[in-house]
Amino acid sequence: MISRSEYCVISCAEAWRDNGEVLASPMGLVPSFGARLAKRTFSPDLLLTDGEAMLVGLDGTAEGWLPYRRHLTMVTGGRRHVMMGASQIDRFGNQNISCIGDWAKPARQLLGVRGAPVNTLNNPVSYWIPKHSTRVFVERVDMVSGVGYDRAEAAGVTRYHRLPRVVSDLGVFDFTGPDRSMRLVSVHPGVTVDQVRSATGFDLAVDGQVPYTREPTAEELRLIREVIDPKGLRDREVRV
Repeated sequence: MISRSEYCVISCAEAWRDNGEVLASPMGLVPSFGARLAKRTFSPDLLLTDGEAMLVGLDGTAEGWLPYRRHLTMVTGGRRHVMMGASQIDRFGNQNISCIGDWAKPARQLLGVRGAPVNTLNNPVSYWIPKHSTRVFVERVDMVSGVGYDRAEAAGVTRYHRLPRVVSDLGVFDFTGPDRSMRLVSVHPGVTVDQVRSATGFDLAVDGQVPYTREPTAEELRLIREVIDPKGLRDREVRV
């Protein structure tokens, strides 16, 4: 039986399909497993990093040096595809990881904007949401960290701006709805469209009959379970 977390891993892996030789920068366990699965299967040219100063191979051994200046060059040149998290995300892909509530006096202080503005304006950025709820998928984010389609267009900075997909524990989404709004692409098996809608704080675009997320192949499943995550850490991030 395929677990929900394994559907999430394969959904994250698909974000890097056909990306070519770009730096995969996954944030979180499931995105990391997805990037490694993609490189082992349908995206062999992906570059992986140890998160510090080295490019690494599939077994974690160093393959090259990636100093900070070179990393920044890759970012500004669009040669990286990040998969970030989001404390809040809205229908146009604006993301908040900075604070909850009014910026002048927030109810909760979070990470800060970090590299989210530069990431979203210079290279592809996807998102991973391990717990889909109306607290995360909101009508309007309290503060913009990552830039969504509406704000990028208003500011005239759309040349390199691209948000390929959002993956949550309920389904997969893109931004091909009206005015580049969020659209439901697939639901994970065991999830209904109504469940997704009720857990989303805005009117989600839905086109016709929504398919189920594709199953991992037998080989992909073997890689996830025996090679990439033999300890089953994926189930800690996706609890169903």
